[in-house]
Amino acid sequence: MRKSILTRLNNWIIFVVMTTLVIAIVVASTSLINFLRKEEIKRISLLSKAIRIQQEVKTPDTDVLDLLPDILNINNTIPFIVTDKYKNPILDLGYYRNIPEATIKNPEKLQDLIRNMEKNYDPIEIKVPDGNNQFVYYDNSRMLNNLRYSPYILGLFILLYFGFSFWFFRTIKKTDEGYLWAGLAKETAHQIGTPLSSMIGWMEIMKLDNPESEGVHEIEKDIERLRTISERFSKIGSVPELNDRNFNETIQENYDYLKTRISKKINFTLNLPTYTVLVPHNKILMSWVIENLVKNAVDAMKGEGAITMSIFERNKNILIEVKDNGSGMTKQQARNAFNPGYSTKKRGWGLGLSLARRVIHEYHNGDIKISQTEVGKGSTFRITIRKE
Repeated sequence: MRKSILTRLNNWIIFVVMTTLVIAIVVASTSLINFLRKEEIKRISLLSKAIRIQQEVKTPDTDVLDLLPDILNINNTIPFIVTDKYKNPILDLGYYRNIPEATIKNPEKLQDLIRNMEKNYDPIEIKVPDGNNQFVYYDNSRMLNNLRYSPYILGLFILLYFGFSFWFFRTIKKTDEGYLWAGLAKETAHQIGTPLSSMIGWMEIMKLDNPESEGVHEIEKDIERLRTISERFSKIGSVPELNDRNFNETIQENYDYLKTRISKKINFTLNLPTYTVLVPHNKILMSWVIENLVKNAVDAMKGEGAITMSIFERNKNILIEVKDNGSGMTKQQARNAFNPGYSTKKRGWGLGLSLARRVIHEYHNGDIKISQTEVGKGSTFRITIRKE
């Protein structure tokens, strides 16, 4: 529980840091764009002054004569056009710049451009001695217009980058966990194998003394069960063959075995379809999943209650439900139930449901989930597998 809380806290811290970083970049970029916009306005103001001086001064100084064309010609990016007080464009050389020639030659397009410029910026008035004042209409340079979208593009890129990084490291973590569980499972199978072989030998000796003993037959069943368990663990990490098809038979065998080995205080019932259900599956691994679900239900009821296992068909899917009337789970417990290492019991590694999910998801292309749970009323686990 504590690990889950710390993990969520770290995720929130990472999310807040990422969000703050993206907002800071957007704000910084917006500030830069505003600065560039003000600089362009200053350049247009200077250009307007140059036009006014050129019109007012009849005999300017030689240096002024040289400076004015430079001021007019240095603007190679900001579109502008000078009009009279009636908004009629003045198309003399030096009175417009950075406007497409096709627009200049089309009076309607030119008037539309002037109106759009006026919407973005108030025109700069040039007062001339004869009272026929002129106005400089202008707009952002193409570079500045493109930069307007850069903060959002950059922010989106950063979010995508962090999202990819999160996915990448999460995938690596899951892969490492998968190798860890596979290695642990195979080592467990190896460790079980040695005493199991010895038990089989002693079993044969006991059968020679009393072959009809009921105890000998029960021990023989448990030895066979241990062999099955060992085979289950050995299959983790490898791709199992889905050679078994009679799903009713697999579930019935599992039910018969578990019914004799759980508490008599538990009412364990099985609802099977009246027809044979044919589903490609691996009997050993599927039995392991069912056993895990039933044992979890027994633990939830503390050895007393009712378990109902039902098999039915829906939309070309076969559904297996294991329902108990035990202690149930909170929403948080239900969310974490299939996480490796998570357990609500004081004793337990929290591997059963995690491995069950892996068997269903990766080996049978199915789904396993908690379809219903309520504290104090019990839980229902549901497995969904495609029929064909």
